[in-house]
Amino acid sequence: MNNAKTDHIGNNTNTRKRKRNQNAPQACGVRQLDAKTEGCAGNFQRQKEMRSNSHVANGLLNCTFLPKFRQTEMNQVNETSVKLESDFFQSLSRLAEHYKIEPFVQSEQFRFPYNINLALSDIKGKLKKNVLNWDSVRFKKENDKFYLVSEERYDTGATLFYIPVIPLFRMLGDKKRKKAAHLLLSVFSYLYHIADIPYYRQEGSYLYYEYEMLKDWILDDPYEEDEEDEDHRLSEIDYAEWVGDKIEQKIYNRENLVFFDQRIVRFKPKDDFDTGCLMLARKTLAIYREYPDASIFRNASSMFDEDEEYLEDQIIPMEKYISFYADNKGWLAGTIFESVNNQFQEYSETQEPALIKCFDGQEIESKDLSFEKRLFDLLHDITDLIYDYKQLSNEQQ
Repeated sequence: MNNAKTDHIGNNTNTRKRKRNQNAPQACGVRQLDAKTEGCAGNFQRQKEMRSNSHVANGLLNCTFLPKFRQTEMNQVNETSVKLESDFFQSLSRLAEHYKIEPFVQSEQFRFPYNINLALSDIKGKLKKNVLNWDSVRFKKENDKFYLVSEERYDTGATLFYIPVIPLFRMLGDKKRKKAAHLLLSVFSYLYHIADIPYYRQEGSYLYYEYEMLKDWILDDPYEEDEEDEDHRLSEIDYAEWVGDKIEQKIYNRENLVFFDQRIVRFKPKDDFDTGCLMLARKTLAIYREYPDASIFRNASSMFDEDEEYLEDQIIPMEKYISFYADNKGWLAGTIFESVNNQFQEYSETQEPALIKCFDGQEIESKDLSFEKRLFDLLHDITDLIYDYKQLSNEQQ
């Protein structure tokens, strides 16, 4: 997939490259995708109760049964059981040390392969309880070597992280909110330049294609009879494009990042909304300072590098559900969300930030998904704040 992004700013053309690594609507830009079609309900009527006509002991209820292995499985592992067992527990020790948890203690009571099965079950429970964003652990063989592989994954919640720019454009023209709007310009500039969030006016971005397809559909529809309705819809698209270009020119200016701290220091909030803008700006600046070069795609799961054809058919890439866009209000927004949601229902998986750690004896980097959690929380906060501004604007009208 071509991830190159082209910016159109004034008469200059600037090229940004999308970094590659490895369901709708809510109030503002962050939207939950529609649920999939539910299956048929089962028949929950109980069958007639049957009882044994003799008393039996309940000793079975107090027993714990080990997993049953088929004879063919046992035959396959006998040849390498000694090495497999040794490699497994060495790898388990490294994993436990990395995550700072107590490993499973071997017992003479349980021998191979039951000891491995019990150890895996034990470590999964401890990882789930003690490691934030932990997702899975598996046993892998590579070049006659066996080791554990752990995966940490940030759950995005099947959400569309779309950030509207038209409300910011209107805020800049609101004398009462202009200083707060400049704080948000710095926030948006950080998301655009550093966090690397796609912009819907960049050719090659997913939403640029969606807006263009919608415009072409209106112009080419041979069954369109209401010219007034057609003009209204085209006018809405043209406005979204015009405002998108204007806001992109502003957030493209890196002076918004240079003066970020000064804007925060000089800003004096006058009401709850201003206070919300200030808190959002401080949170954004803190992330920027701690992770000055981190893109939201830096830990995108690498499933995309394995099979490009499978990617196109089965997996929703992160750049499709994270983006700036025009607005969440009106016919245009509703149509865009409907189109996106219908497409996403055809996919079976979603690309998310993930870390794969192999405990094969090599050094393990002390990486986590703290940045991703903070950034996705920030996106939620931004859309909540913009919704608050819309509510205030409606009350003043």
